[in-house]
Parts: sequence; structure tokens; C-alpha cells
Amino acid sequence: MNLHALDMQSSDADQDAWLREEQAKARARRAKLKYPVRTIQELSFTPKPKNWLVKGLLAQGETSAWIAPPGGMKSALMAELTMCVANQQSWHGRKVEACYGVVYFALERADLVHRRLMAHCRQMGLSEDDRQQMPVLICSSMVDLTAADCVDHVVKSIDELGHEYGQGPSLLIFDTFAKLIAAGGGDEDKARDQGRVFANIQRIKDRVDGPHVALVGHTGKDESRGSRGSNAFLGDADVMISISGDTVKTAAVIKANDMAEGPLFSFKGEVHDFGADKDGEPNTVNIVSSEEVTATSSSASTEPKLSTNQRVMYRLLADAGPAGLTTEAWSELAKAEGITVKQRHYETRMALKDKGLVREYAGIWRTNA
Repeated sequence: MNLHALDMQSSDADQDAWLREEQAKARARRAKLKYPVRTIQELSFTPKPKNWLVKGLLAQGETSAWIAPPGGMKSALMAELTMCVANQQSWHGRKVEACYGVVYFALERADLVHRRLMAHCRQMGLSEDDRQQMPVLICSSMVDLTAADCVDHVVKSIDELGHEYGQGPSLLIFDTFAKLIAAGGGDEDKARDQGRVFANIQRIKDRVDGPHVALVGHTGKDESRGSRGSNAFLGDADVMISISGDTVKTAAVIKANDMAEGPLFSFKGEVHDFGADKDGEPNTVNIVSSEEVTATSSSASTEPKLSTNQRVMYRLLADAGPAGLTTEAWSELAKAEGITVKQRHYETRMALKDKGLVREYAGIWRTNA
């Protein structure tokens, strides 16, 4: 190598060293800001994959919302999720990588949550020793997540998981979202009150190393319009799942940041019998059945029972493709097909929705095909 080339190499090396030093100084300076920032060059060109709690569905650091009408088995589903996550058992065909810590805030009917968890212990054949090792905490107190000082109190309760089991939480369940607001006199219909709750949920995530937060909510009087209360609920959830159906329930994604909308899985309930109480009366609780039910099989079984109006309206919606139809546009097309009574439009939409064939999000109807 000649001297000129060596000098050029030395110059390039010096420049690289100087550049690295300046970049390090810049990162250190930005790290001291109250609100730290990063340049786009500091972002990985290939972002790292999500840290999945339940593969392909629930990621740590994100928030999910599970909505259904009263009696829709949303809480029963959360009890089953708790047991699968804490025992490294797949959940409706989706892999759970490890035994994760769970804190379940049972703000409504805590005794029912306790009974369901115990029923699942029996259903899974867990021994007393197995139960002692499960990293699960249950909080039955009313929690006001609109309060300014709530984060410190909630984090202290969550920290007990680490003291008891030697691991932090990967899943926090708040059942129900409405009670998180109502506990402080807030209004579920007010975006401002919902905003306070979601801001504090993010503060809790930041303090306890980004667990997944699952919120249990209610649908409104018109189930087709989604969750009850302010639409802020939609914007702050990474994924929203609606549960519908009668004997066979179907969980379907109706809003997601980075996954496809549509049916996830179907399930049925079963009555678990603990045996008679001291008076000889039955001691039972309704839980999610371990029997496997597929969304496709449940839809296929009901499709032959479609009425003429249902078949017509389903075809109209299917013809619209992924773009879907608004309620008004769907009704106009139905009128052109001879279904002229407005009440029939509503009844048919609801019948198709109950059969798990269609869904509605933000005023747009789509098929579940």
C-alpha cells in the first residue's frame, strides 16, 4: 500500500471516529430531554418482530378491547385466556410461548371470576401444587383510572406478582372498562373521561415494562354500532374484538392496526358442576367449553337456514367486496331487489350478524367470508 493510500485511509478512519463521537454526543443530549426524540436514521431498517403473548393476536405493549352484550361470555373468555397464558397452553389454536404473569382486575362480579378460574383449574386437571405455581393475581377492588394518583396504587398492586412469583406481569385484564371510569364519577360517553383512563393505562404500561392490556367492554343498545360510549374507545385500542352469536359464539376482529379483520374463532359455553352445596343445591358456573368449534363450521351449519331476504341481502353485501356498504347504501340496494319494508332491512342485518356471516365497524358493513 503506498503512502498516499495510507494517508487517505487514516483520514477516512479519523472522520468515521469523529462522526461516531458526534452521534454519541447527540444521543446522550437527546436522552436527557423530558420528551426524548430519535432521528429516523437511528430506527432499525428492519423493525424487530412483536413480542407475542398469544401468537398473532395479543402482543405485549399493546391494548385489546373485547366487547359483547350482557351475557355474551366476554368475561368467561378472559378467564380462559388467563388460565392458558399462565399455564403455557395454546388458546384457540394460537401458541403461547411461555408461562406469563397475569393480573386480573375483576371490577364486576369478582366472585364469578374466582369461580370460573377454579372451574378451569379442574377442567385442565391442575393439582393444588400446579395452582400454587401459577403466576396469577386477582384484584377485586374498585379501581378509578381517571384519578391522578391511580397509577402509583395500581403499579404497587401489580408489583406483588414479582414479589410472589419472581416475574412481572405480561397481561393485565380490566373487567370492565366502564367501571374504570364510573369509579371516579366519570361518564363512558365522554371522550375526555375515556382519554384520562387510556393515558393512565399507558403510564402503567411504561412503569411495568409494557404488558398487554385487555379491556372488557359492552356493546351499545344497537350491537351493530360497536362498543358502548364515546368512539375514543376505538382509537385507543390496537385491536378490537366483538363477540356475537347465541349457542355458538364467534370472536371477530372489527378493528385492528396491523392485522386482518374478520372471524378469529368460535366457542361454546358449558356448565361446570362443583357438586352440591351444604343444602344439596347445585353449585355451578358457566365457562368456555374445551370443545373445539371452528368459525367456518358454525357459519356453514347456519347458512342453509337463511331466509330468502337474508340470502338476497348477504349476496348484495358480498358483491360489494372488501369496501363493504353503509347501512343506508345496503338498504337502498335491498329496496331495488324488492325488500321494501325498512324494518325488514334491520331484522335481516341482525339475523345475518347473529349467524356470524356479517360484521359492522364504523358504519360500514362487510361479510365475514
